[in-house]
Amino acid sequence: MKRFFETIANIFKIEELRNRILITLGFLLVYRAGSFIVLPGLDPAVLEAQANSATGLAALLNVFAGGAFSRASIFALGIMPYISASIIMQLLGIAVPSVQKMQKEGESGRKKITQWTRFLTIAITAVQAPGYLATQVPPDAVMNPGFMTFTLPSVIILTSSTLFVMWLGEKITDKGIGNGISLLIMIGIIAGLPTAFLFEYGAQMGETGGGLVILLIEMVFLLAIILVTVLLVQGVRRVPVQFAKKVVSGQPQAVGARQYIPLKVNAAGVMPIIFAQALMMIPITLVNFSDSQELTGFAALFNDIGGFWYNFIFAVMIILFTYFYTAITVNPQQMADDLKKNGGFIPGVKPGTHTSEFLDNVLSRITLPGSVFLALIAILPAFAMKAGVSQNFSYFFGGTSLLIMVGVVLDTLQQIESYLLMRHYDGLMKSGKLKGRASAFGMAG
Repeated sequence: MKRFFETIANIFKIEELRNRILITLGFLLVYRAGSFIVLPGLDPAVLEAQANSATGLAALLNVFAGGAFSRASIFALGIMPYISASIIMQLLGIAVPSVQKMQKEGESGRKKITQWTRFLTIAITAVQAPGYLATQVPPDAVMNPGFMTFTLPSVIILTSSTLFVMWLGEKITDKGIGNGISLLIMIGIIAGLPTAFLFEYGAQMGETGGGLVILLIEMVFLLAIILVTVLLVQGVRRVPVQFAKKVVSGQPQAVGARQYIPLKVNAAGVMPIIFAQALMMIPITLVNFSDSQELTGFAALFNDIGGFWYNFIFAVMIILFTYFYTAITVNPQQMADDLKKNGGFIPGVKPGTHTSEFLDNVLSRITLPGSVFLALIAILPAFAMKAGVSQNFSYFFGGTSLLIMVGVVLDTLQQIESYLLMRHYDGLMKSGKLKGRASAFGMAG
């Protein structure tokens, strides 16, 4: 414990790290403050009375938005339209040659793709905003109903606010610590944890509840699920790498270094969960613009987060997106080229193409159990609800909420760790240290 407090003190001794943490906390505070600002023209008293009535996917989205969704806040749509736009652009990068060309243009291409993503975010928000106002805002809460007096101004405000949240996320990534978009989602989830726990405590300790024993059993299961999730996020497959011996003129022969490449079991992180969740919103959005009974019935499947078909489709999408995101973020060919340039090779595997194929095969094999395990954790809340856990608290028994929290916290701690190690301080996570040249191959352990 003493070393832990010393490490915390060391964090604030590094001026750059201290400034980044304070900037991050400041931006997160702005985001949380904005989530409590209600859209103009609405009666907050009516909204408060119906704040806890959200069910299904709306309740899940409310968890991600930190309560802003049910409060009809200016940040009600949060960062999800931007996530949807990012998914579309990455899919276009596979199918559209012009987007593929931009992806290969380096920094200039990245800026163009970012600009297109922003424009697409505006279009998606402009479509989602009217649907949100029509389905989630109680008619009796609108003090001055009408297109010009309420709907149009609200759509403009929701769209502008989503762009502002997107800007906050980008600034946190650039000026702060951690991934800004993921941190914004995580802070919204954590904001609802105390209330959900108190509600579950009251439910279990009430007359119809299971009492203290059942509550303690739930806490044990929750802790076990968290530990398993950490193992999933941190799990790696170490591929041994041998570096050629170097002979320097006039010096004794140096012994070749033996290192490894840490291929992560879950190289995609939390992005498959976020991608899948964003796509699950599409049928709900489309049904708001259609009177078709068939489409309404189809969309109802995606609103029943405890139902079989919702969880089955959700799990399949997570598995597919895990493979997809791993394929676009981990490049075995580039890793093989870097090995060859640095005089490294995998024992028993020829450099070049054979090394690339070997790494690709290993990555495919470890991604399959990783993606299946990720999908199982993602649908655990449905089982928790079946076991009698309250809906809001069940979201933390695995699922998107827990995976995002664990993944984002570990990623942020590893970034802090790197700052401490560069200044020769002891880190927060011993397992987060990078070994040898492994980080040179684009696979930080």
